[in-house]
Amino acid sequence: MALSHFFKHLSFASSNGFCTLSRRFIHPSLTSLFKNINGKTQPSIPTKISHPLSHCYTSASEPASSTLLSPYLSVRIQCRKDIADMFSEALMCFGATSITVDEDDNCDTSNEICIESIFPESEDVDVCISQAADSVGLKEKPSYEVETGEHYDWIKKTQESFDPVEVSEGLWIVPEWKTPPDAEATNIILNPGLAFGTGEHPTTRLCLLLLRRLIKGGEYFLDYGTGSGILAIAALKFGASLSVGIDIDPLAITSARHNAALNDIGPEKLRLRLVSGNTSSPSIDEHKDVRKQTSCEMVVEPEHARYDVIVANILLNPLLELADDIVSHAKPGAPIGLSGILSEQIPCIINRYSPLLDNISVTEMDDWACLSGRKKLTGN
Repeated sequence: MALSHFFKHLSFASSNGFCTLSRRFIHPSLTSLFKNINGKTQPSIPTKISHPLSHCYTSASEPASSTLLSPYLSVRIQCRKDIADMFSEALMCFGATSITVDEDDNCDTSNEICIESIFPESEDVDVCISQAADSVGLKEKPSYEVETGEHYDWIKKTQESFDPVEVSEGLWIVPEWKTPPDAEATNIILNPGLAFGTGEHPTTRLCLLLLRRLIKGGEYFLDYGTGSGILAIAALKFGASLSVGIDIDPLAITSARHNAALNDIGPEKLRLRLVSGNTSSPSIDEHKDVRKQTSCEMVVEPEHARYDVIVANILLNPLLELADDIVSHAKPGAPIGLSGILSEQIPCIINRYSPLLDNISVTEMDDWACLSGRKKLTGN
């Protein structure tokens, strides 16, 4: 399994691999998903999902927020180049919370490469490395060095791994701490924090390119699984009159709200809502703070109050399980984008959505795919 496969859909995130020309930085981001709004003539916010979501989205290697606020162990490992990818994946399975493979650093020999990994302070690094080595068939445990780092150093290291990303001509994703390379371009300023969506992953790029084609001006857009809010923000910059973002992760909602502010987008243009898959939960008071929101009730929308464009960049299983709900929020004939899947998973999505969508098309990038189609004019 390639590293990008392991990280984005281990969930996920959900994990995702962030690559530059010489370094690959990988950290498990928290899983994310969904959006919302209200108003008599505006589409209502989907607030309750008909299936439990937690089993679909939580990454096995996802760190708790308390872990991120604690000291960590920085471990530098010398590893044979030919098994570096496999060994990196194994380290994530046996306790590492992130991996950086330095492809320009030859360590002590030309046949070795240096892997920098992060472990929780409480983790037994020696046991983890031994188990990882054994799982990939290494007869000897690789040599390694351990240092203790503070939370601030970890955040700085994460930030240094992100550079402005040119998605297409005139469209840039720019980290909050960087200067836009082209001040005249459409620049989406972003601090991904703990939410997925930095503009570097192929599925995010595919969705951005799709949105750029679909948004003509004045649309109501639903970002089903908003993560960092990147797609909701992009839709507004492309000309949508309103974006709604929903997600099951409180940290994603916090991240999306922060990113909206970075782009001078207020709550009247970008509505964010935390949703839950707990079908027995009571409804939410929309004016409560997002940190107090734990669950919602499904909203039945009148036909005139549905969305003009919907994109769900999540995962295969939730895309399959939530297909009816995703499509139900669209106006008849409205375009719907689906991503977060590998190219090999395309047949599953086409089979599930063919009864719901017309004119399904596929775009691919680096073994990842984005499907789009229009909601059938008949049916719900």
